[in-house]
Amino acid sequence: MGRLGLTEILVIVGIVLLLFGGKKIPELMKGLGSGIKEFKNAAKDDNQAAAKKENEETK
Repeated sequence: MGRLGLTEILVIVGIVLLLFGGKKIPELMKGLGSGIKEFKNAAKDDNQAAAKKENEETK
């Protein structure tokens, strides 16, 4: 296994276009983007909560 070349990426993009069509892809990307944003916010909140708990324990 290694790195993806241009040909492999084009094949993957072609398969995705065939499966989902041109109209569905923006909706899928929007959903993926909002999911990633939610995940990052949750991770950031978790880190802040852990830091706050750590500060309270040291006092």
